[in-house]
Amino acid sequence: MAWSATMIGALLGLGTQMYSNALRKLPYMRHPWEHVLGMGLGVVFVNQLVKWDAQLSEDLDKMLAKAKAANERRYFGILSFLSLLGLRFSIHFIWVRVFCKLMLVSSN
Repeated sequence: MAWSATMIGALLGLGTQMYSNALRKLPYMRHPWEHVLGMGLGVVFVNQLVKWDAQLSEDLDKMLAKAKAANERRYFGILSFLSLLGLRFSIHFIWVRVFCKLMLVSSN
């Protein structure tokens, strides 16, 4: 992956410099050092983009794990509370909760 990102970055930098020269109607390889500089900047840009994407993926996995744990605590906490109240009362409690959610949705 690093090799392909490096090559894509180099081609991006080279292409940008050649396109810039073409727009200004200059020879494509007018200043070769500008092409080398563009290729270097392109390589750095694309490699940093790949690192940023990997870090973003890790952070997303951590956030999803936290959300899953919070949801499990939330719903299992309610279920254990309802089991203490008894079956008959817990059914009424669930219906009241569903009704309140429906009222909130319909009011928006």
